[in-house]
Amino acid sequence: MEMRTNKSLSSGEKQPINADAGPVFGSRLWAGLSPELLVMIFERITSDELVRSVILVCKSWHDAVTGPYCSTAIDIEKWCRRCNHSDRIDIVVRKLVDRSRGMVKRFSGYKLGESGFSSVANCGRFLQELRVPVSDVTDKIVEKHAVSLTMLTVLDISYCLKITCRGLEALGKHCKSLVLLRRNMLPSELLEAAERRVPKTDNGEAMVIADTMRGLYQLELAYGRLGDPGLEAILTNCKSLTHLDIHGCWCVNFEGDLVDKCGRLAVFKSPWDNDYYDAYSSDSDNDGAVCGALSSCSDSEGYSFCPFMISP
Repeated sequence: MEMRTNKSLSSGEKQPINADAGPVFGSRLWAGLSPELLVMIFERITSDELVRSVILVCKSWHDAVTGPYCSTAIDIEKWCRRCNHSDRIDIVVRKLVDRSRGMVKRFSGYKLGESGFSSVANCGRFLQELRVPVSDVTDKIVEKHAVSLTMLTVLDISYCLKITCRGLEALGKHCKSLVLLRRNMLPSELLEAAERRVPKTDNGEAMVIADTMRGLYQLELAYGRLGDPGLEAILTNCKSLTHLDIHGCWCVNFEGDLVDKCGRLAVFKSPWDNDYYDAYSSDSDNDGAVCGALSSCSDSEGYSFCPFMISP
């Protein structure tokens, strides 16, 4: 009977792992489960334990963890924050997308470059949720890939400063299934420092959203430059809207009946909402099978080490 050892994450002591009987879970039958069933079970296990323990139990478990089934939901935002280097992040993103065989359904990252964004966007016919705040992505790249993102329901492009009305319009025209959009921006004092000018009212993005994303249920535009005309257009055209966040949108004056219209929403955050707002968090749900899959250890190979870079 083959015995293996593995370090326990909690105690640091080596614990025996039986490849045949599977003492971790108490039944040798687990090794014979289909990859789909294994993935449903593995979704309840932390990513660190998956790659440091579960992957060592037996070949079928190794194949399930390193195969495409466990790579259809990718959440690497926390690791991306620690890495904070777009080139290195893009390398890891391409590796994970390749492992999924282009079947990524949910992706959460941070500070992607154009190549990383393109890698994820190429999963368009499967991709349903895309969260890429603070990414260095241009309108040109967005326009190139928007046509393939028809299945997208959730999109977070907060703090993507190179995306303008052009990119939003392309997304709105092709992403007809979109129900949640996060387009939060930097607080005005940071924006002023970055652009070296006082921000002025700009309803352009709000008008594009109102004209092309009418099926939205939830919309976040914190620290945006929209004024009353932009807010009016959104409330008029997006009839399914139930959640609206315009925290920090100080150009809104609420003239006419805008106060009443906003009051009818299930959740509304006004420009003067006192809640603390994390200007760099996507606030994504940790529901992916590879949530927190990457951990920063060493830069000796040109990118921060991550367990999911293990070859299948």
